[in-house]
Amino acid sequence: MNLRPDPTFHASPKLAMQAPIENYAFTVMLSPDGSQSDGIAVVDLKPGSDTYGQIVHQVIVPNKGDEFHHFGWNACSSSLSPLTGHAFLERRYLIVPGIRSSRIYVIDVKDPLKAHIHKTIEPEEIFAKTGYSRPHTIHCGPEGIYVSTLGGGGEDGTDGPPGIFIMDCETFEIIGQYEMDRGPQDKHYDFWWNLPQDYMVSSEWGLPPQFENGVVPEDLLSNKYGHSIHFWDLRARKNIQTIDFGENYQMALEIRPAHDPTKSYGFCGVVVDTTNLQGAIFTWWRDDDGTWQAKKVITIDPRPEKPENLPPLLQGFEAVPPLVTDIDLSLDDKYLYVACWGLGEMHQYDVTDPMNPKLVGKVEVGGIAKGETHPNGKPFVYGPQMVEVSRDGKRVYWTNSLYSTWDDQFYPDDEGGQMVMANNDENGFHLDKDFYIDFPKGYRSHQIRLEGGDCSTDSFCYPSV
Repeated sequence: MNLRPDPTFHASPKLAMQAPIENYAFTVMLSPDGSQSDGIAVVDLKPGSDTYGQIVHQVIVPNKGDEFHHFGWNACSSSLSPLTGHAFLERRYLIVPGIRSSRIYVIDVKDPLKAHIHKTIEPEEIFAKTGYSRPHTIHCGPEGIYVSTLGGGGEDGTDGPPGIFIMDCETFEIIGQYEMDRGPQDKHYDFWWNLPQDYMVSSEWGLPPQFENGVVPEDLLSNKYGHSIHFWDLRARKNIQTIDFGENYQMALEIRPAHDPTKSYGFCGVVVDTTNLQGAIFTWWRDDDGTWQAKKVITIDPRPEKPENLPPLLQGFEAVPPLVTDIDLSLDDKYLYVACWGLGEMHQYDVTDPMNPKLVGKVEVGGIAKGETHPNGKPFVYGPQMVEVSRDGKRVYWTNSLYSTWDDQFYPDDEGGQMVMANNDENGFHLDKDFYIDFPKGYRSHQIRLEGGDCSTDSFCYPSV
């Protein structure tokens, strides 16, 4: 335990932006068919290093079939909250769930080049103590680690609704369910909060039978995936309002609140509008009377395409949907990055006015029936997927795999894992031709975490000055 707060914890977003740049990235390595064990790759990001842009260490777990997906830190800037009882934690451990196995690994990355497994939590403990399965998103709160799940109990995860459970951030013991009153919430995906304003927002994807073996076309076309976001009294652990975007807005995924804790708004990405195949971004906000509202502020059109160039799933539509599968917001709340996994595009929007976003940059790489190569001439399979922004907002990293069975449906002829980086500088938003990682054969890549924190890790307790 530290004798003072971890120097990577920052009171405000502005102070975090002034911190030293990241030296390493930690990136998921997943075996889509379970023939190999999954792992975490440590990537060298130090400019001028002899191994810059290379995998310099791997932590490969002993089990197979976990399917690593999302993961997060044991502690972050939320530890500076006045509510915390853990002021001297270190940002030291990565909490890495297997979305398919419901097993959780705790990985010690204090020395990134010697990262190793610190503890393994078996699925039986999670089932017994929470009634949940398929752990997904990790957020570090001031009093513990919050873990969202995609499944309830039972073999197929449909015995009761999924939700959030809490882990002790020092012992990593499972404490129990978060919810005291979930209201109408019966599906889950992402969540995030505003600590001083004491609210949380959560979103919806689908239940395990709707995603584990691939997208279920009948469920999608009959609008049976998630299309609502839920607002919570964070400390009371109570659902206070639910907003339904409309049943055609299928798969309301990433939640990105403004980083400045004085602001009461944020964004949610929607994968597809089943009436027209558009992707969408909604802005949500709180009125003066405390009521939450939401409005669609960005639409992204599909691209017409000949049926013979499309995977069977899309041939009848004769178009490539954008498939908005991830979004990320820079720490100054200025730029929203939107991954259009189907189109093979990463969009950059100026959201200084969150009700009137402006498209100011776009990078094209990968894409269905397109396969745009990297500027170095090498392939980028699938499309831009998990995106992570550096604290200073100058570097935007992303990988390419969505979820193993979905990759195979939308990109049946592709295989591989890549990680790339785009610069946001005086030359605009553009791919760095010298940064390109091709993952070892048989592995795909998903979420990225940056050493010292990033734009989807930390929640801040004090306003920027």
